[in-house]
Amino acid sequence: MAQLVRQLGKAAAGSAHLFQLSVRHMSVMAKVLRYGEFGEPAKVLQLQEESVPDPKQGEVLIKTLGAPINPADINTIQGKYPVKPTFPAVGGNECVGEVVAIGGDGSGNSLKVGDRVVPFATGLGTWRSHAIYAANQLMKVPASVGVPEAATITVNPCTGYRMLKDFVALKPGDTVIQNGANSACGQAIIQLCRAWNVECVGVVRDRPEFAQLKDHLKGLGAAEILTEEELRTTKLFKDGIFRRPRLALNCVGGKSALELARQLDQAGVMVTYGGMSREPVTVPTASLIFKDLRFVGFWMTRWTKEHAASPLRSEMFNELFGLIDRGALKAPAHEMIPFEEYSAAVTNALNIQGFVGKKYIFRF
Repeated sequence: MAQLVRQLGKAAAGSAHLFQLSVRHMSVMAKVLRYGEFGEPAKVLQLQEESVPDPKQGEVLIKTLGAPINPADINTIQGKYPVKPTFPAVGGNECVGEVVAIGGDGSGNSLKVGDRVVPFATGLGTWRSHAIYAANQLMKVPASVGVPEAATITVNPCTGYRMLKDFVALKPGDTVIQNGANSACGQAIIQLCRAWNVECVGVVRDRPEFAQLKDHLKGLGAAEILTEEELRTTKLFKDGIFRRPRLALNCVGGKSALELARQLDQAGVMVTYGGMSREPVTVPTASLIFKDLRFVGFWMTRWTKEHAASPLRSEMFNELFGLIDRGALKAPAHEMIPFEEYSAAVTNALNIQGFVGKKYIFRF
């Protein structure tokens, strides 16, 4: 009986190995969104098909499950982003996929077929249904993390996390103020502040649906939501309802950034990570001399490249995944859209309507 069990076990193992080999060598046709010149995405992107080669030793083949459209993706295609791709280029910088084949004999590879993974490197071109990646370019995602959360983990939540951690030593009860609070990054910042017992005051442009938006963002954990007009006259900090902010997070620039700076406490810090108004950040001389304010910039791509092998990176993802698992960090408002409908998706991503910014995520 024992010998029969051993034989059956060997047969099962052999079958599993043969199955993996069959998957590995099965011809896969991938759908890929490419562009060969800069321009408006709907005009220059082309959906193409290509055969995917077998993964080599140290490589894996993944099937993409979800890939978001971020503003930086659009700006890159338009030629307005600091990083310039080599043509022909594949769009996208984030995704989550499932490992469907492992190259070589699999030795030295911690991944296995069925694992969900996200790219651990930037600039890989993620708008494709299947792709070959080096195993060390990928990070395993806990099975409990949903596709929308996993697909959007490496840009906005990481940007918010680093800005809250790296510039001011925030303590429970401290205040952070941010503009663009309804953006995907703004929503992540609100949730992170709530998880860490930090008060987050958000600022948004006025709109007909402001009451709805305010309720939505306060539901995520915002301490208060103000319009840009309300920020100019608010007494939240003067009257001591909240402590004066030690940290301001700016993704708008122009007058909005100036108003944030006026609310900062002595020796406060403003971090600029975007410029949606396309207006410069103007710093009053008195703010530098008499309030000792500090103005800095942050770019997640640069941080990722500089900390590719740093334990800070794995610590960050472990904490973010833990927050997602506890329900303390959710994906931004989003819509899963078929990959074949890319033209409408990239056009709509440029013309977001409604009370809260919606993230479009390709599904495959």
